[in-house]
Amino acid sequence: MDYDHLLIALAGVWGAGAGAVVARAGRRGAGTALLVVLVCVALAVATGIRPELAVWLLLAPVALLPAVTDLALPAAGAVLALLGVVTFLPEHAGDWTTALRGALALGAAYYALSRLDPGGGGLGAGEVRLAVGAGAVLGWYGWPTVMLGAFAGFVLRGFYGGVLGRRRRVGVRFGPFLLAGAFLGLLVGAYTA
Repeated sequence: MDYDHLLIALAGVWGAGAGAVVARAGRRGAGTALLVVLVCVALAVATGIRPELAVWLLLAPVALLPAVTDLALPAAGAVLALLGVVTFLPEHAGDWTTALRGALALGAAYYALSRLDPGGGGLGAGEVRLAVGAGAVLGWYGWPTVMLGAFAGFVLRGFYGGVLGRRRRVGVRFGPFLLAGAFLGLLVGAYTA
């Protein structure tokens, strides 16, 4: 068994354990636990054997907790601190200063959007806090990854609102789409780094 397969297997085991905790903490079913496993395995496949994978694997279960918006700013600080440690390890593929700037830029952009249309479009204070962490994660791999992840979140929200949301009259928060877009951007950024 080569190291890539071992790494993917370990990420799956980590995802299974963390997914069970997340499912129990959020009073959710096995679907949530399976989602954590799939996210962890996808991150391992895209990132490979690089030190930032440890940060992504620690962050993935936290991002799927129901109270993620309450934990968003502490998680963003933890991500920046952990990525700061990763910069001292060999074989890393990112830049800490761009991660910091990405956190500030995406957080500021979402804050501005939330002020332009307060209460509308599903953008609130929780999404602004999530954007700070997403910007840090995406910024690790550079500005194109930040732009891709942010754009993907809006495309996913637009697709949901335009195609699937027509049947519903209830507003939908933007947070899940922000996280999904950040996840897609992170996968592309990690794979191309």
